[in-house]
Amino acid sequence: MSRCPCLSGMTYDACCGPLHAGAAVAQTAEQLMRSRYSAFAVGDPDYLQATWHASTRPKTLELDSDRRWYRLDILRTERGGPFDTDGVVEFRAYHRSSDGKGSQHEVSQFVREDGRWWYVDAVG
Repeated sequence: MSRCPCLSGMTYDACCGPLHAGAAVAQTAEQLMRSRYSAFAVGDPDYLQATWHASTRPKTLELDSDRRWYRLDILRTERGGPFDTDGVVEFRAYHRSSDGKGSQHEVSQFVREDGRWWYVDAVG
C-alpha cells in the first residue's frame, strides 16, 4: 500500500483514492483540497475538472507531466466543515521539475452546494 500524496498519514486507498474513483465525495473543504492536490500528484485531470465549480471551471485542463508534486502543507482553514456552505483553505504545495524545485502558495475558495463541496477559485 502506498502513502497518500496529500500526506494525511493514510494510504492512498484509504484517503484520496476513493474520491478519485468516484466511490466517495469530500466531506469538508480541506478534504476536497487535499484530494485535488493528490489528483495533481497522480496525474488525474478528470477528477480536477469534476470537482471544479461550473462557474469557474476551464473547458480543458492539461497537467504538466514534467512537474512532480511531493509535499503539501496546510497553512490554515476557515469554515469548510460538513455543515458550512463555504470554506477557505490556505496551503503551500511543493514540486520538482527539470527546471528545479518550486512551490505554489494558494488561498483556495470552496462552496458547498446540495451537500457537495466544489473548488471555486484561488488567490495566490
